Amino acid sequence: MPVLTRLIPSPLVVDIRAGALDDLAGVLADQRISASGKLAIAISGGSGAALRDRIAPALPGATWYEVGGGTLDDAIKLADAMKSGHYDAVVGLGGGKIIDCAKFAAARIGLPLVAVATNLSHDGLCSPVATLDNDAGRGSYGVPNPIAVVIDLDIIREAPVRFVRSGIGDALSNISAVADWELAVRERGEQIDGLAAAMARQAGEAVLRHPGGVGDDSFLTVLAEGLVLTGLSMSVAGDSRPASGACHEINHAFDLLFPKRAASHGEQCGLGAAFAMHLRGAYEESGLMAEVLHRHGLPVQPEEIGFSVDEFVRVVDYAPQTRPGRFTILEHLDLSADQIRDAYADYAKAISS
Repeated sequence: MPVLTRLIPSPLVVDIRAGALDDLAGVLADQRISASGKLAIAISGGSGAALRDRIAPALPGATWYEVGGGTLDDAIKLADAMKSGHYDAVVGLGGGKIIDCAKFAAARIGLPLVAVATNLSHDGLCSPVATLDNDAGRGSYGVPNPIAVVIDLDIIREAPVRFVRSGIGDALSNISAVADWELAVRERGEQIDGLAAAMARQAGEAVLRHPGGVGDDSFLTVLAEGLVLTGLSMSVAGDSRPASGACHEINHAFDLLFPKRAASHGEQCGLGAAFAMHLRGAYEESGLMAEVLHRHGLPVQPEEIGFSVDEFVRVVDYAPQTRPGRFTILEHLDLSADQIRDAYADYAKAISS
């Protein structure tokens, strides 16, 4: 009997709207995720703690756990604290670090995770990966997708605007990442998952083409949907390939070479994506991406985040070492430092004209 379809792990609930947080208890009960309301809720000492007083009366059966940071040790401590509670589900309420800790802890104790994002800084909120700091630096740990994703646009607007801008850069970088994947198919015979590629690319294109800004509900909805779709695309593909190419290699190189000066994940990915599109000869696409990034207040040149051209050349030269085995436009061209410098000069001229 041939396999005619495939099952894709995906959330039972994706609730993106203003006021969604106030309906959290009802949504979880209606979807039979937690009819009893017995939940383990992981929060930070910042945004999560500030929201506790607001929603605690609607969740009388919940136990609240404050998470110290975003390390592997933090996630293990959280799991150990939760494991004897006999909960229906784990709720991660906060930014990326809290949700990643909650993902890992939920997987460790065998409970479903509900991701309640308080910002839109990157595409990890619905991905099958928990990114946690460890003794060796930073590691990615495979976990199940969240069973529910709740994004309250009122809460998103209360967060610093830099978080939304970071999410924009991360979403737009999908376009470059998928182009790298297609390059690897042509040059190396890699296999591409067409569904995963379509999901990631369309998520990026939707953000790229939307005329709104960071204060518009319609734009924030498209961005949130794009980040959720990107996470699901990685689940479909089985790895980060749909959303991680030269753009993310450049981001990782910034983090590794300049750990105390690195900008946000999305800022670096967006800049890396615009430059990578230029390197592949997609000049019109690179120009449009740079224009949109600039319109939303994101950097399109390294000087805008405090790096010299020489430092950026060093970053791009080092970038392929961050993901051994991944084939992108950087590995394909294999440029020398002088050639990177010349390419960057062409890019800077093109986006300024």
